[in-house]
Amino acid sequence: MYKAKNTLGLVIFPAFDWAIDPTHPEREERLLYTQDQIIEEGIFDIEGIYEYRPRLANKKDIERVHICYPDVETHVKQSHLIAAGGAMVAADVVLKGEVDKAFAIVRPPGHHAFRIVHGARGFCNINMEAIMVEYIRKQYGHKKIAIIDTDCHHGDGSQDIFWHDKDTLYISIHQDGRTLFPGTGFLNEFGGPNAFGYNLNLPLPPDTGEEGFLYALKHLILPVLNDFEPDLIINSAGQDNHYTDPITSMRFSAQGYAILNDYLNPDIAVLEGGYSIEGALPYVNLGIILAMAGLDYSNIYEPDYTPEKVSQTSKVSEYITKLCAETYEAWKKRDYLRKEYIKDKNEITRQRNIFYDTEGLLETQQETTLVCEACNGLSWIESRTDRGNKIKVIFIPRNSCNRCKKKGYTMYENSSDRNYNAIYLQDKSEDELLKK
Repeated sequence: MYKAKNTLGLVIFPAFDWAIDPTHPEREERLLYTQDQIIEEGIFDIEGIYEYRPRLANKKDIERVHICYPDVETHVKQSHLIAAGGAMVAADVVLKGEVDKAFAIVRPPGHHAFRIVHGARGFCNINMEAIMVEYIRKQYGHKKIAIIDTDCHHGDGSQDIFWHDKDTLYISIHQDGRTLFPGTGFLNEFGGPNAFGYNLNLPLPPDTGEEGFLYALKHLILPVLNDFEPDLIINSAGQDNHYTDPITSMRFSAQGYAILNDYLNPDIAVLEGGYSIEGALPYVNLGIILAMAGLDYSNIYEPDYTPEKVSQTSKVSEYITKLCAETYEAWKKRDYLRKEYIKDKNEITRQRNIFYDTEGLLETQQETTLVCEACNGLSWIESRTDRGNKIKVIFIPRNSCNRCKKKGYTMYENSSDRNYNAIYLQDKSEDELLKK
């Protein structure tokens, strides 16, 4: 019998009852074709590959990551809870030692969901990987975790959630935000004042081919991972870099995705985007499965594949070479760059406009963070929407020092709810959410 080198758990959830509309690219067929392909190829007949059923995440799991206004129930449907729960099941089976690796092939996606949620954006309501990461730390203790986001769109929500967390290295490799939603994901987005350097973005030019993606893997991602030494590697496995994807402009293939996962060697993968329902997803997911299981993937090719479809120009190659060198140099100098960034500052404030494309809603945030050498730092956000809602959220980090924790509770107690629709305190050190 064919036997997997690495035992692998698969969690599959097509979300039959959830769609933005019946013809939207983010619909159940995204995974139904993959499911058929896996069965047709006899994947579950391979010794060492097992299927696991997802479960429901609960409200506490969501609130450990997100502030949903006005409440969780408004924005989070059962399909979101099952997708998040599927990612949590993938984490469980790996961390309990039942399998070596796991792949949660779930939908809806989640990497555009920020800490504060006023609605859906980029087809995302809640962030599956982030919910899984915080669940891991709650259930299995402190872990250094690296998230490598290979979706074609910048994972701005994941970046926001882990912006202040130097124990979570977030690397996003994506199509340049000047040419694609959400318009973010550049080198200067380097992390919060107490986690400066632990957020890395690699905005690749349109028409980047196989060569460019794999160059970035070998010359940036793997060296940074070697420096960071994570306990777990998670692939936020978006597949819309594929050359047939209808909403992007890249040139990656199923073979390329398999090679990337082979070299990246993630412990857990969670599906994100990818909207070439018939032409890409069945082949890409199959390639990732075989690579994670340590099996031969050399014959995985799309029916219309040709080398020309994954090629890139010398100009693109030169640009990516320079970009990777610049980004890795910044990573190596992150401690020096942080000192320059925080010099003579006790707190740092930033303002952002966040557009919810699905909702047609605009949010304006003002975030302030205490500069702290003892923990990830207290931060607070004033959030306003163009629909008249105004909330304040105070965030106490998981590793909070006494100063930041005390100031956070004092700020919450002294904040008047007459000025806001709601005031929240999310205390990760106590796994608690307060609201008034």
